[in-house]
Amino acid sequence: MSMNLGLFRSRGRGSSMSLDKFIECRKNLSKPSPRLWPDDPQPRKTHLDEQGRTVVEIHHPMLQKLESLRSVNEFDQLYAQIVVSGLLQHSLVSGRVIKKLCTCFHSVSRAVSVFDSVDEPDAFLGNTILNCFVNLKQPFGALSFYYEKMVLHNHYTFPLMAKVCSEIGFVKDGEKIHALALKQGFDSDLFVRNSLIHMYSVFGRMRDAHKVFDDGSVLDLVSLNLMIDGYVKDGQVIIARMLFDEMPERDVFTWNSMLSGYARMQDMEAARCLFEAMPSPDAVSWNCMIDGYAAAGDVTMAREFFDRMPRRNVVSWSTILALYVRNKNYAESLRLFEVLIDKGDGLKPNKACITSALTACANLGRIDTGKRIHLYVTSNGVKPDLLLSTALLTMYGKCGAMDMAREVFDGMGERSVVSWNSMIIGYGMHGDGEKALEMVMEMEKDGDVVPNGATLVCCLSACVNAGMVLEGWWVYDRLTRIYGVEPRVEHHGCLVNLLGLAGLTKDSEEMREESQSVLSSCWTVSNPEVGEILAKRLVRLQPSDIGPYVLLSYLYAVDGKWEDVEKVRRMMMVNEKKLCMVSSSSYMTKIVYSMLCEIGFQLKVSI
Repeated sequence: MSMNLGLFRSRGRGSSMSLDKFIECRKNLSKPSPRLWPDDPQPRKTHLDEQGRTVVEIHHPMLQKLESLRSVNEFDQLYAQIVVSGLLQHSLVSGRVIKKLCTCFHSVSRAVSVFDSVDEPDAFLGNTILNCFVNLKQPFGALSFYYEKMVLHNHYTFPLMAKVCSEIGFVKDGEKIHALALKQGFDSDLFVRNSLIHMYSVFGRMRDAHKVFDDGSVLDLVSLNLMIDGYVKDGQVIIARMLFDEMPERDVFTWNSMLSGYARMQDMEAARCLFEAMPSPDAVSWNCMIDGYAAAGDVTMAREFFDRMPRRNVVSWSTILALYVRNKNYAESLRLFEVLIDKGDGLKPNKACITSALTACANLGRIDTGKRIHLYVTSNGVKPDLLLSTALLTMYGKCGAMDMAREVFDGMGERSVVSWNSMIIGYGMHGDGEKALEMVMEMEKDGDVVPNGATLVCCLSACVNAGMVLEGWWVYDRLTRIYGVEPRVEHHGCLVNLLGLAGLTKDSEEMREESQSVLSSCWTVSNPEVGEILAKRLVRLQPSDIGPYVLLSYLYAVDGKWEDVEKVRRMMMVNEKKLCMVSSSSYMTKIVYSMLCEIGFQLKVSI
């Protein structure tokens, strides 16, 4: 009896415990769902539409939180919650997610991934991604996304794609965009039509642009401005002027387009008449006139408009400074630059202004002013580009400060052939021919830049100034034979000077008729003494290297000078303990070796 009672009591306790757990679970379920962040707003009660989907309003808590996100980690957490809740399939939510990725995080690849996750993406989502590709300067990505992913289009899609096609010059794709716009009935949209006019104008197909223009029932000022600008850039200024005269209203862009057209044709009389008729010319109008007169070489009128300009900008200053440099009035260019620094209406010179001033310093030999400009660049945080760095090293090179020029050159992240040529001519001007040829060897080793005709002129001039006749022949042969530099009159003049230095007046006369006579006199058996000179020079450069002795002995043997062969061998026996194979890092030694090996090869071939 007691046993049954105990069993009954134990069951009673178990049932009581189960009841307590059940009550606790109900309490927990009645609590609000956990939040990702303590300050999250409470979710509102969801409403369903007729299809049973959640209705999302603009004030939904998740959308509010999405707008305030600033980090990728926070976005990832909220995005996971959006996916789990099924809200991603709602067009408003997916649109906000993609817009956030494109505008705040610039993650277009992830935006495409979200686009793929939406069951029925609309045109708005695709346009948002297209616009992101355009803003990130990735037109090919935009084109690929359009063809592979986009199904729905609207009147915003076609202007974006017209811009993409015009940027990359894809005419056929532009025509496809136009055809699809016609097929889907978007050609009547003014925004679409203007974008197509601009696209065909960029392609230089003004007939097609005019056809789109004529087919439009509704046109605005932008349509006419696009046509005028297109005709001006295509060189058809007369047709542009006809449209200009027919316009019921004009804005400053219309006037400036016509001004730039006349300036480009250098019809400055027509440009001036148009300018004087303008109701309110802006800075662009004044700059068009200054630039037009500068292009025509009329310094007086360009300076007159510059002085008349009520408020100059940095473009005005850079144009007038470049004009004086181009006309070799370096003193006035430098004086104006100093006025810009001291009283430039609060303006700071841009890189173009500084480049012009440095060029003036280089030609005037004003290294003190050049150093002050260099100090201005470094102290004002101006980041030198390729042109500015080249102007700096050219200024130092022409002023004789080759150590400073080399410092600027070594600090350049990118170098052009002009940069290398400036260093070569800088060393050559000051008689350091060896350093000039070292620069040629470095240029070849670097491999990013190919020598051109100006490089050959710089090298030959350096060799002439340094009296390096054989080296001049070598560099001429190397650049014409290996790099395909075509010899011109200026190269022939340098070679005549080289031959004159060597006393080869006969070859100088032949040189006036055929440039290759120089090479034949240098590299063939008719002049074997050249090889002897080179070998002896190599012995002086590397007295402990056995190589020059072997080459000299070989040249004597090929030329049949057996007594000289025996002399070289006796010299080798006397210095046997000192001689060894030397790996030289000297550029001059490498050059002489190269010349000597070439002569040896030519002698061997001629046997």
